[in-house]
Amino acid sequence: MLTIGELASYAGVTVRAVRHYHAKGLLPEPERDHSGYRRYDAAAVIELIRIRTLAGAGVPLARVRELLRADEDEFAAAVADIDRRLQAEIRERQRHREQIARLAAGDSLALPPEVVAFLDRLRALGIDERIVEVERDGWILLAARSPERVPEWTARKQEQIADPRFIDFYRTLGRALDWPADDPRLVELADEVAAYITRMADERGEDYVNDVDIEPPLIKLMDALAFDTAPPARHLIELLKKRGWRGWTKLERVEQA
Repeated sequence: MLTIGELASYAGVTVRAVRHYHAKGLLPEPERDHSGYRRYDAAAVIELIRIRTLAGAGVPLARVRELLRADEDEFAAAVADIDRRLQAEIRERQRHREQIARLAAGDSLALPPEVVAFLDRLRALGIDERIVEVERDGWILLAARSPERVPEWTARKQEQIADPRFIDFYRTLGRALDWPADDPRLVELADEVAAYITRMADERGEDYVNDVDIEPPLIKLMDALAFDTAPPARHLIELLKKRGWRGWTKLERVEQA
């Protein structure tokens, strides 16, 4: 006959676990002997091992009690059901692992492949990572709000970055992130950007620079993201407004009085 400590040792559990199974009614608690100790036999060891195995497989203790009382056919059917559930959990965990792997890979967690390709192209062109972050955060919002328009918008972006003048603007803006708000170079940059936008509008039409058809609250949110990541952008927008253009996410020509 075994003490509770010996029983726990044989079954590979703790004494605390044995007492917990007693409290849950899973393992019968024997009467105390004349010395005041509870003694367990081999059957208790076998029963405790069964409980430990089922609980270790993730079977809720309420279900463990049911299985311990089942006949052979019922037990086999229940075990098959548990196995199916565990396989489903394994598949779900594998999906979680894939998501974590995508997160470790960077942008692809929350963005479609064509946007990731666009961001990678910006990096390959030497665009400051802070500018890429502004683009990425804006795309996350756009892709969540209007996923059906992502191919259209990315195609237009890819066309824009094929223009060396556009890339020069991006590179200059990246350098401007380290300029103070009153740096005179921002004025020069505003002149260049305004001239570029006006030229594109004249050559390609107003829709080329003003076709971001999204609701004003989302535009405001995206602008705020850009300004938080790239503070000089706010001053640049103020300078652009004096030169005939306003907005960041959505550019609009300022009506002349």
